[in-house]
Amino acid sequence: MLKIGIVGLPNVGKSTLFHILTQKRVDISNYPFCTIDPNIGIVEVPDERLNKLTEMFYSEKKVPAAIEFIDIAGLVKNAHRGEGLGNQFLAQIKESDAILYVIRAFLDSKIINVLGKINPLEEIDILDTELILKDLEVLERRIKNLEKEIKKRDKKALEENKLLESVKKWLEQGKWIIEMQLTSEENSILKPFQFLTQKPKIILLNGDEKGVLKEALDILNQKFNKYLIINLKYEEERLRFSKEEQEILDVKETRVDALIKECFFLLNLIIFFTSTGDGETRAWEIESGKTILEAAGKIHSDFQNYFIRADIINWKELLKIGSWQKARELGKIKTVGRKYIVQDGDVIKIYSGK
Repeated sequence: MLKIGIVGLPNVGKSTLFHILTQKRVDISNYPFCTIDPNIGIVEVPDERLNKLTEMFYSEKKVPAAIEFIDIAGLVKNAHRGEGLGNQFLAQIKESDAILYVIRAFLDSKIINVLGKINPLEEIDILDTELILKDLEVLERRIKNLEKEIKKRDKKALEENKLLESVKKWLEQGKWIIEMQLTSEENSILKPFQFLTQKPKIILLNGDEKGVLKEALDILNQKFNKYLIINLKYEEERLRFSKEEQEILDVKETRVDALIKECFFLLNLIIFFTSTGDGETRAWEIESGKTILEAAGKIHSDFQNYFIRADIINWKELLKIGSWQKARELGKIKTVGRKYIVQDGDVIKIYSGK
């Protein structure tokens, strides 16, 4: 399951966001480090396609794609050295597939501001710096451990050391590893280290656009193509709306729903669907560009090992026709082999020899 680590300075709204996402009650006390153990919650990816397909198949059960959100306690300067509760939480970020920065952009004197001012750029810089310094610490330790093998002129050690020295120079410029132009082989070498700056990140400004200086927004627009502005306090209040009130207010998709989708697609994931008819209709996540054989393995290893063929149709076309059987009669079901590249929204039926 996709794991997103929620990261930010103390009192910026991380736990509020977590509460909204999971609708689980967590400690949102007004003091730093109120979150000691990370809160973990499973959140479904909003997808109207799944709802419509479930209705069409008359399925008793629907299983959505999901994201695991980890609410990690606030970081501070020198967290990489263990300041605050840094070491513990930086380790928890390593287990995430992507990082979600929550940045303070709300004006509320009642909520303690550890910076003493609203400055999104400084908050982002503090978080970036801590993650970069932690990666440099891991890199330097590994480079030192390679010294004996390098003296023996071990080929693999020499290649790894050359790559690590290159990454080190890159990090020392304040850049993230994910921004480097690396080969698949180089990425494979770096993967076991779980470098924090090799993960994609998305930035959430908690507040209203009017609370952010125009100069800061201009820089954000120049530097980041993945950031959202969401008033989490308002979104949390919307949780109290009844279904009838939401219909009156025409609440179809909240800003947090958009955030969940953004996090999902941040890792270049798409969704395909399967159905057992009246039993279960399910959404499956898979990386874009993967084959039907790999999709079969997501469902069950036997489907991958004994794969024969697969039938597919786009969800929209299937809904327009009204049933799988009718789509087959009209010749709209396409039979594909193991090299077929799965497309977002494919409805798939796998045939295997077991």
